Amino acid sequence: MSELLRFATAGSVDDGKSTLIGRLLFDSKSIFEDQMASVADASERMGLEGPNLALLTDGLRAEREQGITIDVAYRYFATPKRKFIIADTPGHVQYTRNMVTGASTADLAIVLIDARKGVLEQSRRHAFIASLLRIPHLVIAVNKMDLVDYSEDRFNEIVEEFGSFAAKLDISDLTFIPLSALNGDNVVTRSEHMTWFEGSSLLHHLETVHIASDRNLIDARFPVQCVLRPQTEEFHDYRGYAGRVASGVFRPGDEVMVLPSGFTTKIKRIDTFDGEVDGAFAPMSVTLLLEDEIDISRGDMICRPQNQPTSAQDIDAMVCWLADETVLSAGSKLSIKHTTRTARAIVKNLKYRLDINSLHRDESAETLQLNEMGRVSIRTTLPLFFDEYRRSRETGSFILIDEATNATVGAGMILGET
Repeated sequence: MSELLRFATAGSVDDGKSTLIGRLLFDSKSIFEDQMASVADASERMGLEGPNLALLTDGLRAEREQGITIDVAYRYFATPKRKFIIADTPGHVQYTRNMVTGASTADLAIVLIDARKGVLEQSRRHAFIASLLRIPHLVIAVNKMDLVDYSEDRFNEIVEEFGSFAAKLDISDLTFIPLSALNGDNVVTRSEHMTWFEGSSLLHHLETVHIASDRNLIDARFPVQCVLRPQTEEFHDYRGYAGRVASGVFRPGDEVMVLPSGFTTKIKRIDTFDGEVDGAFAPMSVTLLLEDEIDISRGDMICRPQNQPTSAQDIDAMVCWLADETVLSAGSKLSIKHTTRTARAIVKNLKYRLDINSLHRDESAETLQLNEMGRVSIRTTLPLFFDEYRRSRETGSFILIDEATNATVGAGMILGET
């Protein structure tokens, strides 16, 4: 089974994100003939000489008319080495929430920089969001190299400028690739125009970047989604706990603890849709059968007795506010959904609002509005079983829900207990 890589693209307006993805799909032969015909058709109507590959991802009519990306567009393609899910995220500051949503599950982020314009405010903003979301691998794609005569000096200037900014961020793997999405230089195959560049093409990097060690296989966490009791003749006494492994590894015979009760037991067996397995790890969806009958329900957490998540009702978190009708402030009452557990929550205080462009902390801020980020302390009606987001993205993240409208209004990353 080939490995799956999820990656997100981000960049300033007109940096060529959608063209780059179109080029990746086109050159890796991942486009159907009817899709290509429709793009050629639309390009002709727009009065363009050749097919505009950006139209492969810009699906909304408003996106096509304005030539910008508004919503997150997901595209799937595969090569013999790997399967890919691409999240094409917007560059405009007013769509920060869309970028946060699209990049939250990514293994890798590609930030595009226009070789002519260099490192812009948006480039820094996107790199900061990528580091905040703990995306393990970051690729800086210096695009439109054809418009600066494939200049090695210009590429090195951008590498140096971005490198000094990235040093302030928590980025573990940073790669720079010069390319031209329009002409296909260094996208799928190595460019003849940039023989001075000794690195690999973008697709080769995506196929070979090592992601297996990014997953947390140490902290065993299994949030229970539902209890399976078929009560049929065939499965008369069957009682299984279904859910998706958040992190770590579970095997039959392992001693486990159930939170919040604190009872311990052993795993009797692990079932999947395809039958019994001898081990489960993230992100497998499985059903655990336990040796003892314990009262377990949705929202409980199965873990190891010697390695438990933090259990607390007071949490410290970074929140990105996603709602345009309401604001977040001290005293805001919301629902919080963390793994499979839902509780009511109140915002105790807003410690500071973060300026994503300058990294300045505004401690006098009283509200978070649409697309703004800030550090808050929250109290919940039930204890949450969490790890810090830097340790586990699955058990360290949550969403905030407006109780009146049931709309998702915030996305949070847990920094710890307050």
